Formats: sequence, structure tokens, C-alpha cells
Amino acid sequence: MPSITSHSPSSCADLRIDPCSDRSLAVLQLRARLPRPLVFTHGVFDLLHAGHVHLLEQARACGASLVVGVRGDRSSRHLRKGPGRPFNAAQDRARIVAALAGVSAAVLFDEDKPLALICGLRPDVVVRCDDPLRAEAADCALLAEWGGRTIVVPRLHGATTRALLDRLRPAAAMATMPARAGQRDDGARTVARSAATPFVQAAPA
Repeated sequence: MPSITSHSPSSCADLRIDPCSDRSLAVLQLRARLPRPLVFTHGVFDLLHAGHVHLLEQARACGASLVVGVRGDRSSRHLRKGPGRPFNAAQDRARIVAALAGVSAAVLFDEDKPLALICGLRPDVVVRCDDPLRAEAADCALLAEWGGRTIVVPRLHGATTRALLDRLRPAAAMATMPARAGQRDDGARTVARSAATPFVQAAPA
């Protein structure tokens, strides 16, 4: 993967990019092939939840195609999201994101910031899910070179991976506790009923 300088670049020329790398060539192909306006957003996408869906839906609505940058394992660990994170390997996370409706392509990056990827794609819009006051100045400086812009999408309240894990941990702890005999029988009957009655979501009228 191309390396980038440690300081915040003021232009794409400040980035050290290997134009012959496989990823750079693939990014240039996406840039030439995908319809415009081209939208870019990025994240870890470790355990998919409603917050991720909200970001991707909002981003897709901003243009004709959507490229999603997925943080590699090393880059994700630098965010210090917690012990053992990310739970899913980078290739698996990228494959899941690429399969989602509305996503034109998913591209892995392992830098702390996807600035080289942004320079390669030259998106018309970069969508961030963050506080507007924390919008990356580096993103704005690069986008100004080709007339792109940044759109900040408010976070979906309570829909974060950390909140999801906070809800899962007590349930996981209870699941490991030894069950009483009567509870074990009831649980077995519940599982049998669930297996016999599949969940079906009706399409809207």
C-alpha cells in the first residue's frame, strides 16, 4: 500500500504514492469507470449496525456512485477502540461492505488517514459522520484541488459499535451462567419453536 507523509499535506503532490501499485491502479480504474458524482466515505465497519447503514445511505444519496474506504487491521488498531478490536479481519470487513446495496466498491487502506486514496479517486463528495467542528482540514484542502466538497452527516444517536458491545456483554455473561433444570427445558422448547417458525418481514404495501 502507498505510504503517506506524517504531516498534513496541502496538496496531492505532497503525498508519496506508488502509481504502479496494484491498489493505485485499481483506484484509478474505479475513478475512470464509476459514474459521477462519485462519493467517498470510510470507516472500520467491524460489527455492522444501524449507524453504519445510516452513514452509507446518506452517502449514497449524495451522488451516483459510492466508494467506501475500509480501514485495515493496523490502521483500525491505531484508533484504540478496545481490546481485541477489530474482531473481524480487514478482508472480511471489506467483503461485507462491498456486498451492501448502494456500495459501488470497497477499498482497503492501512494509513491513519485515507488521503492517498482520496487523491487517487478524486471524489466529488467526501461524507463524514462526525461533529462538523472536527471536519478534517486536510480533506478540505485536497478536495479544493478538483472542486470537491465535504458533507458531514450527524451520527445516529445510540447506534455505535461501543453501545452494541455494552448491550451484548451482560447478555453474554448471563449465557455462560449455569441454568436451572426447568429453565434448560424451557429454553430447548423455545429454540425448537424458533427453528420451526422462520422470521419473515413483509414488504411494504
